[in-house]
Amino acid sequence: MSKILIIGAGGQLGQCLKTVAERRGISDIVFPTENEGNILEAELLNALLEREKPAYVINCAAYTAVDKAEDEVELSKAVNETGAGYLASACKANQAILVHVSTDFVFEGKEVKLLNEDDVAKPINVYGVTKLGGEQAVASILDEHFILRTSWLYSEYANNFVKTMLKLGAERDELGIIADQVGTPTYAIDLANAIFDIIASGKKSYGVYHYSNEGVTSWYDFAKAIFDISETAVKVNPIPGSAYPTKAQRPAFSVMDKSKIKNEFNLDIPYWRTSLVACISKINNK
Repeated sequence: MSKILIIGAGGQLGQCLKTVAERRGISDIVFPTENEGNILEAELLNALLEREKPAYVINCAAYTAVDKAEDEVELSKAVNETGAGYLASACKANQAILVHVSTDFVFEGKEVKLLNEDDVAKPINVYGVTKLGGEQAVASILDEHFILRTSWLYSEYANNFVKTMLKLGAERDELGIIADQVGTPTYAIDLANAIFDIIASGKKSYGVYHYSNEGVTSWYDFAKAIFDISETAVKVNPIPGSAYPTKAQRPAFSVMDKSKIKNEFNLDIPYWRTSLVACISKINNK
């Protein structure tokens, strides 16, 4: 496989890419520290790519604190939009292909329909606005790009919904979980495998693609599954989003159509609950 460089290697997806690279025997891959590959430093990024000469760059660096982004607008914009543009420019100058990770939060989510790549993006929070800005920056600067929108990312690494639920379930007897926001959980290990499959294909079918696990669920049903699979005894009550107000508004329905990525790269995407079982097993064995 061609040489690969990971930006944002210390985050959840970066750690999953490292794990999957080791499993698949991918050795020509570089995981720079944040100081070596800071998304906010254009000259540093360019120097890194000049030195390493990767064929592919995977951008996992992102500001993902959805509620905090409402107050930290400039920082969110700097990381998700400006930084993505810096990286795209460095890729263009060094003839590298960019795999840029985005989000289902670029959609408004008011209509109950499978979202495809051609649907109009209309984000309803700062995080979504800045991630869409990052997509637009990448597309305007660099033709050789894959933008992968994903959703509800979790794994055995870093902080995420699954690990939070397991922690709360061990501490409390009862929880209220939002039941009127619907989407698809995505195991970051599966996303990492998909990214490597795209690179291994050697295809130049650049553009925007949707990737999440298969299936549909609410946060309430996701939490219920986490507790059922982990055999955690906690009562879970479904509540409306209005009962748990957050600073940032979330899409009510953000289930993405994966037909394009499945057809183009012949991907077999796991069902969300199957992957959740695998993840919880990993967490329990840590």
